[in-house]
Amino acid sequence: MNQAIYQNEMISLSTMKRELYQSLYEESQRGLVTCAHCHESVKLYIGMEKKPYFYHALKPYERPECIKSIEEKEQKKVVKETKPAYRESAGFRLPTSRAISGNTATIDVSFTKTKALVSQSSFKTRRGTVINYAGLSLDIQQEEAVKKTEGPLLVLAGAGSGKTRVLTARAAYLLVEKKVDPSSIMLVTFTTKAAQEMKERLRSYEGIQSSMIGKMVVGTFHSIFYRILSYHKPQEWRNDRLMKWEWQREKFVKIAARELDIEEEQFPFDQALNEISYWKNTLILPSDVKPENQWEKDVQYLYRRYEEMRIEQGMFDFDDMLLGCYELLKENEEIRSYYQDRFQYFLVDEFQDINLVQYEIMKLLSAKSQNICVVGDDDQSIYAFRGSNPSFIRNFSNDNDGTQIVTLSENYRSSHAIVDGANAVIKRNKDRYTKKMRAQFENEFTPLSFSPYDEEEEATMIVTDIKEKIEQGADPSDFAILYRTHTMSRALFERLSSSNLPFSIDYGADSFYNRRMIKAMLAFLRLSINENDQEALGQLLPALFLKASALNDVKALSILHDCSYVEALIHLTNLQSFQKRKLMKLVPLFSTLKNRSPLGAIDIIEKEMGFNQFVKKRGNEGNAIEKGSDDIRDLKVVAKKFNTVKQFIEHADHMKAMNEEMKKLSKTFPSSITLTTIHRAKGLEYNHVYILGVVDGALPHDYALDAYRNGDEAPLEEERRLLYVAMTRAKQSLFLSIPEHRRGKKAHPSRFLKGLF
Repeated sequence: MNQAIYQNEMISLSTMKRELYQSLYEESQRGLVTCAHCHESVKLYIGMEKKPYFYHALKPYERPECIKSIEEKEQKKVVKETKPAYRESAGFRLPTSRAISGNTATIDVSFTKTKALVSQSSFKTRRGTVINYAGLSLDIQQEEAVKKTEGPLLVLAGAGSGKTRVLTARAAYLLVEKKVDPSSIMLVTFTTKAAQEMKERLRSYEGIQSSMIGKMVVGTFHSIFYRILSYHKPQEWRNDRLMKWEWQREKFVKIAARELDIEEEQFPFDQALNEISYWKNTLILPSDVKPENQWEKDVQYLYRRYEEMRIEQGMFDFDDMLLGCYELLKENEEIRSYYQDRFQYFLVDEFQDINLVQYEIMKLLSAKSQNICVVGDDDQSIYAFRGSNPSFIRNFSNDNDGTQIVTLSENYRSSHAIVDGANAVIKRNKDRYTKKMRAQFENEFTPLSFSPYDEEEEATMIVTDIKEKIEQGADPSDFAILYRTHTMSRALFERLSSSNLPFSIDYGADSFYNRRMIKAMLAFLRLSINENDQEALGQLLPALFLKASALNDVKALSILHDCSYVEALIHLTNLQSFQKRKLMKLVPLFSTLKNRSPLGAIDIIEKEMGFNQFVKKRGNEGNAIEKGSDDIRDLKVVAKKFNTVKQFIEHADHMKAMNEEMKKLSKTFPSSITLTTIHRAKGLEYNHVYILGVVDGALPHDYALDAYRNGDEAPLEEERRLLYVAMTRAKQSLFLSIPEHRRGKKAHPSRFLKGLF
């Protein structure tokens, strides 16, 4: 059905503004939209492949008699209509009846159907396999990577090419066929989970005994190098000296921050610690830092003091495990020679993610034997923010004379259409090894792009599609929804929270409403409802450029002057004259906010209460990826959905509580939909994958586009690798969302998709 009754008026999808569909969808979910014939509740369907329509909330969902009656009424109405249903204005035809929004703006009811990926190549029969020892099935390239045991070897393992099988088979081959001493083999991984998985696989191979695996050195960079340090310098590297928790590291930088008179509430210490970690992993000492702005200058000082305090107290962090081992091997020739003689074979997993410290350690250890096998894919190098650099894998052959290269180009994970599309995306990167993955099977699912109106409709379309697939027999664990940054998942989280579908989120993913700029903005709104909200006032002070100590002054002044906390702001002393004038101006505005729409209130806070100035100064400290101004634009998208400030605040609080609840519940679900960033999805696979916001500004991110405009193409190439990684997580079907609007503005399809759909 195309028509229904809402607020006692007949409404038609063909004349309603597209941006109102989502609001009407949510109203219909509350039972507030009814059938014009039988007057029972109807719901609005918003999916990917069908145009929106109304259907009955209760079975039978489709009722021919209702559709027929409504169509007949509409036909009679058209015949009897004495005045035109539309009026002409500036060349547009506008409906004379009042739209849901109460205005007569130009109607946009366009609905773009899904588009199939343009085929780049036809499917060819898979390559034959050979049966190797231990009953393992290896293709020709995999077998070559297993048996080339002497000298440096670079294995370019494309997405889904079976790199774990190759690594474990190579280790088994060394042990069983080459009779290599297990204690002379070092197998390095990036995660403990990967190390455990490789040990388990080795146990299942013929001829491998548990005692062999026990003698091998298998583990992460940190675990292996820390064992070396603690063995040679047990007192200096005692486990109780390790700063395991973030608060321990944060304590040092906060002490240093007070020396610079930095307000804790106004400074992003998590970002500062990430920057310090990046510098340490790239062998940049405090004295080597070349600050490009005030923030980096401050962090350089924090870095120097952090190191001084850490050393003075005999403490170390996880980064020091790598640095300490590197310095030990570099400076102590006797110890370096011992490990060079002991280890004859090195196997390194995920080599594209290696950082400078790790690279230098492996060079030192393998310098004598030269039997180092590194496995990775430069097309999947996506961790530049933590110091990894694809140049290490690309320059490996230059740094190691006689390097042999084996390329694993058979993809055993994804269908031909998915591999075909991923190849078409990544081949446009210039700085890469030339390779092309080949799929082993094809199916009836072609990767599709779909075009929701905005982030809200994007979430609705995806949840609708997942529900339909689960009703047809799919399992929730078959689905993953991937996104560039955590903030992009806000609408999906909210839509899934109101559904009955089980889903899981990253444990470290905080609620959108707990973000620094969002909390500050919401604090204004909270104080408009309750002018004595102490927590909100504390969150607000940085936005007013007041110190945290002002909170106690305000509390005392409110008692002295018998007024609210908000009113007490004008009684603060020891302020600059411009601060006094500003407070005198904005305090009366608080009481007006609660009577505005949430969107209108935000506009006043930004323009009349000085929040824009705060965002400009404090909204981008040390983080080019997640800007405070972007957060506020995201908040406005949510605000449009609510009529009152009170409703908006209640929604934010509910979503914060749901976030914490989902973190606890996620582990209890036997099967659930996965919501995660592309970075965290690397190495995983799912039957059905949805990628959010494949538009310029999101993927590729704005910061990469800015860098490209300034002549630096590296960030843009990494963003393309991110899309490649996201696409190759899918096994059966792949959906790319290209919203028409993002953060309230017109969006444009990602340049990475040009010519593909």
